[in-house]
Amino acid sequence: MNSLNSYVLFLILIFITFFADDFLVFVNSITASSSSSDNEYSTFFDTINSINPKASLNPGKNQTPSSASRGSSSCEVWDVSCSEAVLGLARKPENVEWIRGLRRKIHENPELAFEEYETSKLVRAELDRMEIEYRYPLAKTGIRAWIGTGGPPFVAIRADMDALPIQGTVILLFQPAEEAGNGAKRMIGDDALENVEAIFAVHVSHEHPTAIIGSRPGPLLAGCGFFRAVISGRKGLAGNPHHSVDPILAASAAVISLQGIVSRESNPLDSQVVSVTSFNGGNNLDMIPETVVIGGTFRAFSNASFYNLLQRIEEVIVEQASVFRCSATVDFFEKESTIYPPTVNDDRMYEHVKKVATDLLGPPSFRVVPPMMGAEDFSFYSEVVPAAFFYIGVRNETLGSIHTGHSPYFMIDEDVLPIGAAVHATIAERYLVEHG
Repeated sequence: MNSLNSYVLFLILIFITFFADDFLVFVNSITASSSSSDNEYSTFFDTINSINPKASLNPGKNQTPSSASRGSSSCEVWDVSCSEAVLGLARKPENVEWIRGLRRKIHENPELAFEEYETSKLVRAELDRMEIEYRYPLAKTGIRAWIGTGGPPFVAIRADMDALPIQGTVILLFQPAEEAGNGAKRMIGDDALENVEAIFAVHVSHEHPTAIIGSRPGPLLAGCGFFRAVISGRKGLAGNPHHSVDPILAASAAVISLQGIVSRESNPLDSQVVSVTSFNGGNNLDMIPETVVIGGTFRAFSNASFYNLLQRIEEVIVEQASVFRCSATVDFFEKESTIYPPTVNDDRMYEHVKKVATDLLGPPSFRVVPPMMGAEDFSFYSEVVPAAFFYIGVRNETLGSIHTGHSPYFMIDEDVLPIGAAVHATIAERYLVEHG
């Protein structure tokens, strides 16, 4: 199998694993330093063919009408026909059917964080079939694969990607534990981002109609942390409270005081959240307890604000406890890696996504979206290299595709698959053209 077709086939696989919501995927692509005339795959539109593994893999066959009409153009300057060719390839019925089949196969066997053994096995089987080298495992079930020469520029793509038609080096990183466990952090620790100089990621959104692309420059998703505080007093009979040290009273005062951090200490134009979501003093109605446990979450859109919240939450709880003669300890679960930094889009990478989506799908198909208080472990990658995170809409009320990814009724409008694949492919393709 020739390298270009292996490349295209595997990028479809990348797109599928994203919708399993168990893997984060990165593609690290590099243009070759040799001139286009020295390589049999010098022209994307002359060589790209079917991405269905059951179809012919001979160059020149199964081309889209747009690709056939381009002759020897290499799309060094992107135009409408380039976009049409990518969309035409992604929308081929046989390719759409293959994408749909793989996505459904993965969803038949959902796997939790760092337990994605079958999904990883499927990915490695596809890699073996396409004779692509890889290293396994990273972060327990993760994979790093590569194609090509290994020279710059490097671009990384996470998730839904289809045909990225360019010779060179491709590094593919399949990351476990996106939903829990900070898989991204562990992948970085295993050198998953070696040589990567830009990275892009996508997430489905039920807030936008199918195939609508949404993003924004700067902060997009909040940093997120959790806390658990144990406030200790002295146990005693409720009928004789003067013989006890009441942690219920101390904890109640702490809950009230925590609300003042955002309302009275934070800039009202800098969105932040502190929410107490748990309060447990036991169930004995005739006893003042020895301890009370409270807990909750905090969110912010900058690291400075985020870590200021962390500091003030501990100070408020400890000091309020002391006012009522109690002691307190606060745990932020840092050893369990439950702290996620804010996801901040690099301005240049955001503009690149916007330009690609607008040129490929038309201006009405791109929206500037508001920031959200949700969190994403892609934020760890965005702290290391310039990054852009964007959404692709899957909302289709007729089909019932209206529920979020955390709902037991989650489903997607599968018509988004070829569109998302084409968008991701073009993001990487044009990045390489413009930075090569």
